[in-house]
Amino acid sequence: MGQPGRHPERTHPTHSTIPDGRPLDGAGGTRRCPKCQHLQPIARTECERCGVIFAKLQPHPGEADAGLAAGAEPEVERSVRLGEVLLDLPPEETRLFAIGRALLLLGMAIWGIRFLLAPIQSNLAGQSFLHLINLPFHEAGHILFAPFGRFLGVLGGSLMQLLVPLVVAGAFLWRRNPFGGAVGVWWLGESCLDLAPYIGDARAGQLLLLGGVTGSEVEDYHDWEMILRQLGWLRHDITLARLTHVLGAILILLALLWAGVILVRQFRRPA
Repeated sequence: MGQPGRHPERTHPTHSTIPDGRPLDGAGGTRRCPKCQHLQPIARTECERCGVIFAKLQPHPGEADAGLAAGAEPEVERSVRLGEVLLDLPPEETRLFAIGRALLLLGMAIWGIRFLLAPIQSNLAGQSFLHLINLPFHEAGHILFAPFGRFLGVLGGSLMQLLVPLVVAGAFLWRRNPFGGAVGVWWLGESCLDLAPYIGDARAGQLLLLGGVTGSEVEDYHDWEMILRQLGWLRHDITLARLTHVLGAILILLALLWAGVILVRQFRRPA
């Protein structure tokens, strides 16, 4: 009888690996993004779809084995890096979406620069329609903080005017929308510019307030005259107004820079 035919030795397919230990998915040297799973050439240093930088996702030596031994999830799922939170680019956002954001950023830049160049005494932010957006939150703050005493009830108006934009920025970041977070920070800066003239008017009492009267005409009606008088800081009203204005300017400039970086990354990403 003839000998049984000799079957060729079977081999199991293997995958090449890249320095961070993740497999290549093709013979031509490709890699799959660990975040969005997009397949692309290995030569790329950041994902062409979601923009994540691969080097930031590489575990430190020894961390990968220790994590697997402990049954931990991959690092990208275990913790969200600050850079990703601030510059995240969701893959579903289209180029048309980016164009709309660019127009919004242009309006924010023009408006923001106008606010920054205007002197505090001009109350330009307080005369814009954005003041009408800030005002309901300001008045609501008086009501919400009233149960905590007269001082906090008066201060609560300005606090709420600042807290609302801050919460908006945090909510957008929580939903992985950093551009929306930048808009929230811009609004926070604008609210500071809106408050600065009010603070600086504490002693003079010449700013026209809600109800068509000034602080000098009605006793205990000007928020910041009452606040600074109780703190013993009334003589520092102009200084505090300038500091508030500077803080608002810094926040607006940072927000414009932040939003600009996000848009540049979004336009550079292949469609």
